[in-house]
Amino acid sequence: MKLLLLEDDQILSETLEHFLTRAGYEVDVALSMEEAEDLTFDNKYDLYLLDINLPEGSGLELLESLRYAEDDTPTIFITALADIDSMAEGFKLGAIDYIKKPFDPEELLIRLKAKFKNDILYFEEIAFDQEAQVLRKNGEVIDIGNVQYKIFTTLLKNKGNVVKKETLYECLDHTSDTALRVAITKIKQRLGINIINIRAKGYMIEKV
Repeated sequence: MKLLLLEDDQILSETLEHFLTRAGYEVDVALSMEEAEDLTFDNKYDLYLLDINLPEGSGLELLESLRYAEDDTPTIFITALADIDSMAEGFKLGAIDYIKKPFDPEELLIRLKAKFKNDILYFEEIAFDQEAQVLRKNGEVIDIGNVQYKIFTTLLKNKGNVVKKETLYECLDHTSDTALRVAITKIKQRLGINIINIRAKGYMIEKV
């Protein structure tokens, strides 16, 4: 999952970024509302983690403007506030949870795991639903051949690492370098992605 964390406390933001990254999440950090707005304009996120109390405004105001722009990204608020009005407003805007400061980062991770099944792998505009065995690009289902599907999902699950040719051969009906090259070429053309050939080692999809 790719997360946007808006937290003006730099020490806390760095701590949470480190913790979430180690847990396997991709995290962009914003220290201000303006920075967060710019990041939401340029990127697609699976979850927002928004502080409510900010020097220049409120995370509630930011979420309201995002919802007005038809951004329905799930949101968890981080707050030192515990008043009912703030909580009610947040849930009205579509927040899925609150976490109250101070908190143990492990608590945040537990909440994330409870609310989101990590069955979807992402790469650029592509989402792979492992449970449903469905590939989507920009929300549209993409149908590729069974061999290409096996190769792509193997590469995606090992994103950022070289996958040996011998491993990819197991995805083929008939094992050969030519068959593997042809299959990978079809994947690149069908999905519009770059798959890197690491000479004498294998293939990889770079992290983004």
